[in-house]
Amino acid sequence: MRPPYQLLPTAVSGSASTAPPGWAHGARRTCLVLSVRRRLKTALLVLALLLGGALAATTYVLHYPLPPLYSRFHAAELALPQHDPSLSAPEGKDGRYLWVANHASKCGWGNAMQELFLNAYLAYRTNRAFVFDNYTWSRGEEDYSLYNMKPIPSRIPLTALIRGPIVGGHMPLGSNMPRAVTPEYFYDVCHDRTVVGSYEVNDALSDPSAEALIQAWTQKLEPHLCVEIARSPPEIFDEHLFADAGRLLDIWPHFSQSPIVTDFGWSTLVELAFDNNREVIAPTSPFEPPLSASPASGLARYTRIPGLLVLHIRRGDFKGHCQDVLARRSIGYTGFNSFPSLPDRWQLPADISHIEKKALYTRHCFPDIDMLVQRVESVRKSEEGRGLSHVYIMTNGSPSWVSRLKSALHTRHDWAHVASSRDLMLNSEQKYVAQAVDMLVAQRAQVFIGNGFSTLSGMVVMLRMANGIHSNATRHW
Repeated sequence: MRPPYQLLPTAVSGSASTAPPGWAHGARRTCLVLSVRRRLKTALLVLALLLGGALAATTYVLHYPLPPLYSRFHAAELALPQHDPSLSAPEGKDGRYLWVANHASKCGWGNAMQELFLNAYLAYRTNRAFVFDNYTWSRGEEDYSLYNMKPIPSRIPLTALIRGPIVGGHMPLGSNMPRAVTPEYFYDVCHDRTVVGSYEVNDALSDPSAEALIQAWTQKLEPHLCVEIARSPPEIFDEHLFADAGRLLDIWPHFSQSPIVTDFGWSTLVELAFDNNREVIAPTSPFEPPLSASPASGLARYTRIPGLLVLHIRRGDFKGHCQDVLARRSIGYTGFNSFPSLPDRWQLPADISHIEKKALYTRHCFPDIDMLVQRVESVRKSEEGRGLSHVYIMTNGSPSWVSRLKSALHTRHDWAHVASSRDLMLNSEQKYVAQAVDMLVAQRAQVFIGNGFSTLSGMVVMLRMANGIHSNATRHW
């Protein structure tokens, strides 16, 4: 009986091959062609994916709603009553002006705001009209810039963020101090301008304090009426000064009592956002009048909200900043986060190991949810934490992360209410000044816990200190 199949004959050593002539060469060529085809298909697939991704990204950007340009705020700034050359000195055509054209740009609001305050204070100390510009992301002619693949305004008028003497508000009666003006008016009224490079003063000083800088610049500016600081670097008050409390805070006694600080206020746009979200931030009595109706002016408008705990928590790319920049360079808390009276001071032991150092920066700069909740519980049980019942989280964290943090906070304590920046209802103009809304809330907290490495936290701390809030009510992670 035949077997169901038979093995094909195979060549044995020394026997002639049974393959037809040229078979090996043809097989190799076939394999080569198949390999090339596979690689070509892979390359075409990758190219298609890249083109598809680029097309999707372009479509997303082009169809994303364009942000507002705040034209009504620009128009109001240009119409300020002090924009009148016929006014008598120290305003008008014979006035004294300071235009810091090289102010910071392409940076966060905290960085821009701290420099803005000191530039305005320098103008005040030298009895000059401060020339205020926009909060600037891009100095180019384009109205929009891209940030995280989304369009943002390249420039936002400062009056959409703040009010007071810095942006043309009245100086105290009897002070005879000139009011702030816009660059457009400065160039219109100042035909004989003196342009000064900041290096002419700063380069002659070695790690000067803020007061030393102001005195040196006062002497430099004295002979001139219209002074423009050239756009070239460095800034008059640079990042190194703001990072060093020993250099920054020697101006505090006078700076904190100047109208630049005491008469500072948030814009009507920002205050309206606060009022519209008052019940989201912390439910209150129906008899409490809205902030926008307050007759008080300056810092006196921003009284503490009993029971409110505000947490400033940085997420996103701040993790890399904490470890790759701050820890690697052994950088401590910013200057305005380092008032001597604050209870939480930065200390970095000289003999700390690399692992311990990384853990220290993580706990204070980029704490996880367990660390955050533990810190909140510690502050809640302190003397200043008595009566805390509501929590507001100012953060750039994702909605899902914020939700997990809220759950963890509720698990540890029966909070009456927990809300976050993600819960605010903002109109299109308020959306791009939301960081100012957060700062207003934090400024009014019964207790504030900030990030000592954040300039945004630092400005909140500075405003709370200037408003006479006890330093024990301002904490850090």
